[in-house]
Amino acid sequence: MQKHVIGECPICKHDLFVTKLECSNCHTEISGQFQLSKFNYLSKEHLYFIELFIKNKGSIKQLEKELNVSYPTVKKMLDEVIIHLGYTVENDEDQAKKDEILQKLADGKITSEEALKLLKG
Repeated sequence: MQKHVIGECPICKHDLFVTKLECSNCHTEISGQFQLSKFNYLSKEHLYFIELFIKNKGSIKQLEKELNVSYPTVKKMLDEVIIHLGYTVENDEDQAKKDEILQKLADGKITSEEALKLLKG
């Protein structure tokens, strides 16, 4: 049975780090404090979602079918993974507003100063 590295302490929930590496061929050992990948800190559910996302080449429609869930549910799951990887998620309305402001700027309907003011809110 293959064991997987966990990234979170089961007792206090703080991040874990690796302290020893060993070669399976020559048995050389290296000791120290080694940082785990961001992915080691994700839950099994998030890792499974990422696996399916890659398998389906990022197609949300295919994920809907495979997981038997709605489009908003897939988007929510994707947003959760993005957040757990340490990134921020903009909602679609915010992005649409930004795109509209940038289009007005490109069309010459507003100045760059006005665009900056609008983008900053």
